[in-house]
Amino acid sequence: MAVKRVTARLATAVLAAVVGGGFGAAVMSPASAGAAVRTAPVTATVATTVVTKAAAASCATGKYQKQVEYWLKRIGGYGAVTVDGKQSATDCAAIVKFQKRFGISPAKGLAGPTTWDVAKRLGMTSTAACKAKKKGITFCVDLTHQTTWVMKNGKVYLKPTVTRTGMNNYETPAGTFTINKRTKKEWSDPYEVWLPYWQRFIGGRGFHQTTTYIHDKWRGSHGCVNLLEQDAKKYYSIGKIGMTVKVVGRRPGT
Repeated sequence: MAVKRVTARLATAVLAAVVGGGFGAAVMSPASAGAAVRTAPVTATVATTVVTKAAAASCATGKYQKQVEYWLKRIGGYGAVTVDGKQSATDCAAIVKFQKRFGISPAKGLAGPTTWDVAKRLGMTSTAACKAKKKGITFCVDLTHQTTWVMKNGKVYLKPTVTRTGMNNYETPAGTFTINKRTKKEWSDPYEVWLPYWQRFIGGRGFHQTTTYIHDKWRGSHGCVNLLEQDAKKYYSIGKIGMTVKVVGRRPGT
């Protein structure tokens, strides 16, 4: 009888260890049902961790994986990136962050041609080419790389971001200009569209939030400097009548 009682106690202890360790369901008597409820959160936590890690590592490897890794590492600010052409959880997170920042859709970590093009344009932009004023604010536009940034007292104040300028026959002119009109929402008579965060600097041309997908390369503006919403808002918050705008280079194809 003593042997049987010891064996029963060992069996109960083993069963409790299995359940407590989160190894899955087990058939138990009503008296031990409470133990199952207490172990459920442990099982759920393990499952959540596994799913999260799997999702982070599941980004597809794009055709331009290594090129995008190179430019993101050079630009910096988007997380750890290994330039080896192989997708990883950290590469994926960095690419997704970059895509979200610059309005690239879909932002799922695939290193496609648009992501490569944007990263390369930003990485190749020379902020010194603007030759900004030594004092005050200068809004800079690089037509060649289709990028724009802001300088303050001769130093980078806002890093380069993407833009879209005038298409063929509607070119955005190079030169030095000043902001001469600002309205939070301007109506365009010839094109019958609202232009959010409008800052005009020459003729009917100025900065404003884009009304279409900015990465359609076949599309161009009618001379304006199109911006993503977050950039248009930031530019508007900085801008004032009389501030300098410097436009350099030439848009490819114009």
